Parts: sequence; structure tokens; C-alpha cells
Amino acid sequence: MQIIGPISEKAYSWRRKLATIGVTVVAAYVGFIAVFGANGWLAYHQKRVEFRKLQQEVHQIQTENERIQQQIKALKTDPSTIEKEAREQLRYAKPGEVIYVMPAPKPQQQTGLAQNESK
Repeated sequence: MQIIGPISEKAYSWRRKLATIGVTVVAAYVGFIAVFGANGWLAYHQKRVEFRKLQQEVHQIQTENERIQQQIKALKTDPSTIEKEAREQLRYAKPGEVIYVMPAPKPQQQTGLAQNESK
């Protein structure tokens, strides 16, 4: 009995320290999961950034759609817009007008000497 007495007293005195260490480890683990886990703060922050980026994209696409809708409406109803598109894309002209078409610029070719110098 005399041997068990000191051992139980040591264990009893360490009980509070072991409980404190255990609670600290559990709290650290929960904190780690809350920050770095699959649904933690970092994942939440990344999703918010992605959400804002997608909102901006949607806004830009809606603006572009509105512009295209106005252009379609103008092409269906506005004679000057129809005439402008016909002149630009189909190269139509009014009687008596002459259309000049500039040739496409030729791509600049490098000679063998110029290629060696650029390396």
C-alpha cells in the first residue's frame, strides 16, 4: 500500500496538467481544421473571391448581350444602320459611287541573314 500511495498522488497531481494538455491539443486541432480544412476559412475566402469574379463576368456578359440586342434591333428597324452594315460588310455602293479596296498588307519576310542576326 505504501508504494501505491505515492504513485496515486503523482497521478492525481498530473491529472490537471494532462487534462490541460489534452484540451489544448483538441482546441489546436479544431482551430487547424477551421482554418485549413475542406470547409475552413481559406476555402471560404477562395470561394468568395471566385464568386466575385464570376459576378463580374456575368455583369460583363449581360452588358454585352444588351449591346448586341440594341444592335439587332437597330439592324431590324433603322435604315441608316442597315445601310452602314451593307456598305462595310458587303461593299455595297450607291449608284455613281466607287469603292476602293486596299490590298491586305503582305507579311514581312525575314531573310536568312536577318534570321541569324536575331538569334
